[in-house]
Amino acid sequence: MKTILFSLLAIGTFAFTSCKENKEQKITTGTTMQHDMSTMSDSSAIGGMAMDAKVTVTDAKKTSADLTELYSHYTHLTFALSGDDDKEAVSAAKGILASFPKIDKIGFSAEQKKEFADLESSISEHAEHIADNAGNIDHQREHLDLMSADFYDLLKDFGTPKPVYKVFCPMYNDNKGAFWLSDSREVKNPYYGKEMQSCGEVQEEIK
Repeated sequence: MKTILFSLLAIGTFAFTSCKENKEQKITTGTTMQHDMSTMSDSSAIGGMAMDAKVTVTDAKKTSADLTELYSHYTHLTFALSGDDDKEAVSAAKGILASFPKIDKIGFSAEQKKEFADLESSISEHAEHIADNAGNIDHQREHLDLMSADFYDLLKDFGTPKPVYKVFCPMYNDNKGAFWLSDSREVKNPYYGKEMQSCGEVQEEIK
C-alpha cells in the first residue's frame, strides 16, 4: 500500500513539474517571438525610411532645368564665330549672361545647386571675356573652347532642350583639339571660321 502511495505521489510531482516547465517555456517562447517580431517591425521601418531616402536622392538627381534660352545664345555664339563675326559674338555672350538669372532652380537638391552655381560662375566668366573682346576674335575663340566644356557638363547633368551634338576639331590649339556643341550634325567650325569651316566630326549625341 505504501509503495502505491509513493508511486502516485511521485507521478503527481513529476506531472506538476512538467506542466510548470511547459508553462514557463511557453511564456519564454512567446516573449521571444514578440521581441523578434518587434525587432523585425523596427528593421522594416528603418529599411522603409532608407528606401524613401534613396528615392528622394534619385529623384533629386533627375531634376532638370529649362536651358532653352541659355543654350540658344550659346549656339548664336558658335555661329557668330564660325562666320568670323566678333561683334555678333559679343551680342551672343551678353545674351548668355542675361539668361542665367531667368533659370528656375526650384526643386534642385543642395548638391545640384552647388554644381549649377559653379558652372554658372565659370561660364559667365568666359562670356564676360568674349563680350569684352570685340576685335580680338582669337581670344574669343579661346574662351569658347573653355566655355564649351562647362556647357557640356551643364547639359549632361541638367538636361537638354533638344538633341545636342558634340563636334570635335582635332587641329585647334596646336593639334590638341577642341570641341563645341551644336543642335545639328552639320559642321560649322567656330574655331577656324571661314578658313576651315567644315573641319570637325560628330563625337557624341546628348539627349
